[in-house]
Amino acid sequence: MTNFRKDLDKRLKDAKFKNEYEQLEPDFIIMQALIDARKRLGLTQQELAQRTHINQADISKIEKGISNPSLNTLKKLAKGMNMRLKIAFVPIED
Repeated sequence: MTNFRKDLDKRLKDAKFKNEYEQLEPDFIIMQALIDARKRLGLTQQELAQRTHINQADISKIEKGISNPSLNTLKKLAKGMNMRLKIAFVPIED
């Protein structure tokens, strides 16, 4: 287990921290999914920007979690990577 994971597990025992972390989880998932998909295809941010006509700086902001992409932007990114966007609602687990 990494030091990051150990520290995170420790912090998640604090109810306030856990609540904040859980509120940000969808953002983290989007960020990581975009990074993973882009890298799996061997694309740079600049190459993805050229394919989608989305500014490279904006792609960087999404990947860093500085910007919340719209649904339209996510669809453009998916299309630019020849993928489909899949969004799901799942039950909350206790």
